[in-house]
Amino acid sequence: MAEVATQQISDKANKQPSLKEITSPIQENLTTFRTFFKDELRSDVFVLDQIIQYLLRQKGKEIRPTLVFMTARMFGNVDKRSFVAATMIELLHTATLIHDDVVDESDLRRDFLSINKLWKNKAGVLLGDFLLSKGLLVALDYKEYELLHVLSDAVRKMSEGELRQLKTSKLFNMTEERYFQIISEKTASLISACCECGAIAVTDDKEVISSMREIGMNIGIAFQIKDDLFDYGIDDVGKPTRNDIQERKVTLPLIKALEKAPVTEQWKIRRLMKKRKKKSANVNEIVNFVHEYDGLKAAEETMENYASMALTSLNNLPIKTGLKDFEDLIRFIINRKK
Repeated sequence: MAEVATQQISDKANKQPSLKEITSPIQENLTTFRTFFKDELRSDVFVLDQIIQYLLRQKGKEIRPTLVFMTARMFGNVDKRSFVAATMIELLHTATLIHDDVVDESDLRRDFLSINKLWKNKAGVLLGDFLLSKGLLVALDYKEYELLHVLSDAVRKMSEGELRQLKTSKLFNMTEERYFQIISEKTASLISACCECGAIAVTDDKEVISSMREIGMNIGIAFQIKDDLFDYGIDDVGKPTRNDIQERKVTLPLIKALEKAPVTEQWKIRRLMKKRKKKSANVNEIVNFVHEYDGLKAAEETMENYASMALTSLNNLPIKTGLKDFEDLIRFIINRKK
């Protein structure tokens, strides 16, 4: 069954509709959500309001609220609970991004100067704290304790994943098993929560809620593998930043290439990856190594398998409407160009 779904992904890769086309049925929901989100961010502290206005200009793809609304639409009618869930998720997600920028000392976020670059690390940390507190207060204000439990658990897992990656990176003992544990916690846990909360908002069916949690986990893993592939791309995703390589992050394309390479080549690449400051020639050698030993191809196949599992599981659920739109969103996630 998974093989059939994988073939479907490959067959439709060239016919992929745009994200705007995919989300057209929920555009009204997204518009309402943006207003709801902005209202929750209002503050009478001048500097905080300034930073928030700057933050609101950095509009991303809105994948997470989209997952909430698309899930809700499949099993019921999008209502206030759906907007509360999407707002909580976006607040918590944005907070973690800002904190990540502080930890990573990043200068850019979505082609904008990062908050920590413009207002320094202290402001970045405090803004992240403010957003986290607002996420909790939204849940309490609307008495959405079940949603709060799901999202609090997701934030816990995300924090554990970040710390696990930090330790693994320093020890340089990344394995495929550890890699999947880290990305399940860091990235997939929140995407899983999007699908779970979208279901909770419209149905009491425990089987549906549990299935959407698992489907979201598989989508999230595929999502992160796609992000990791970008660092080793050549032409199809623009100019890769090679940030993972420079930051000594061992991701699936490299892990897969190391599995196939001779021991002497493995140790050579491991030594290069350990270098804190790599020259362009070092980076190119690592990228060429991953391509030579089919690391990209193996990682892509793994990504498609996880997407296939999500697609297959969807077909076993009592979906009312919007199945094709949700399937198209999954395909968009693994075929996107950035």
